[in-house]
Amino acid sequence: MDAILLQILNGLDKGSAYALIALGLTLIFGTLGVVNFAHGALFMIGAFCAVTLQRLLNLSFETIDETQTDFLGNALKVKTPYVEAWFGPQMGGAIIDWAVPLAILFAVPIMVFVGYAMERGLIKHFYKRPHADQILVTFGLAIVLQEVIKYFYGANPIQTPAPEALSGIVNVGAIIGMDIVYPVWRIVYFFFSLLVIGGIFSFLQFTTFGMVVRAGMADRETVGLLGINIDKRFTVMFGIAAAVAGLAGVMYTPINSPNYHMGMDFLVLSFVVVVVGGMGSLPGAVLAGFLLGILESFASMNEIKSIIPGIDQIIIYVVAIIILLTRPRGLMGRKGVMED
Repeated sequence: MDAILLQILNGLDKGSAYALIALGLTLIFGTLGVVNFAHGALFMIGAFCAVTLQRLLNLSFETIDETQTDFLGNALKVKTPYVEAWFGPQMGGAIIDWAVPLAILFAVPIMVFVGYAMERGLIKHFYKRPHADQILVTFGLAIVLQEVIKYFYGANPIQTPAPEALSGIVNVGAIIGMDIVYPVWRIVYFFFSLLVIGGIFSFLQFTTFGMVVRAGMADRETVGLLGINIDKRFTVMFGIAAAVAGLAGVMYTPINSPNYHMGMDFLVLSFVVVVVGGMGSLPGAVLAGFLLGILESFASMNEIKSIIPGIDQIIIYVVAIIILLTRPRGLMGRKGVMED
């Protein structure tokens, strides 16, 4: 039972990332009808926003510390971060330690701008083009962004630690009388993803802006005839979808050290999640994300792999094939989406 609960936790952890990225993908497809193969690159950019902020906070200057000497008796040069000089060692150290959560504030405006620039500069020219053209151009954009990150940050993974207070482990099984320890940050990531998902659904469900967007997703032409500039609202949604992917990347950095190809690693899996959930279905994307994350986690158990070697690498695709054979529109897909 301990092993089963541990795999469920691992699955919710993976599923959180899948669900957040798939949610952003579905927002873009549901509003603009664009198959955005550059969405994984937005996840990567969000992760490197956290890396960038960490580097900025660690910028330092050298001073001579007379209290410390080398073996020859010469005073040593000591590097002091500017943040510590401005706010004091204790406050400055805390700011540096909490660089990843603070990167949320740093990343949101950047990701919204990147999403807006991507939509206005490129995507809008492909609204009426075939989906194959959209896939080719956005996939090409993803490769360009990947190489830009590789040029500026290098090819090696960059460690981005979680705050010290959230970097340990906790006995999550104590509540039910079991001994199950789990990393605190992975639990934080899961609840963070629920917060973001809940925020997006609440925004679409309970705000006037969101209601208009949902109406536009259902019948774009009718909403336009009412005198509402639905295109402008859809552009805003593209920026929001980019921010969701960026936030997923920011908070994932302590779990998986950022590297230039991490966007591609998640891209294909996220599209499988979207297809399984149902193209254009936001609840379907979230449900499929957590479901496939849990299945992948169980498939990675040694007991399972000893019976079916390599099953952990293909389980998601096997499940996708089975679901699409039995439910061609996915778990919660809508009639008419990508069927023309």
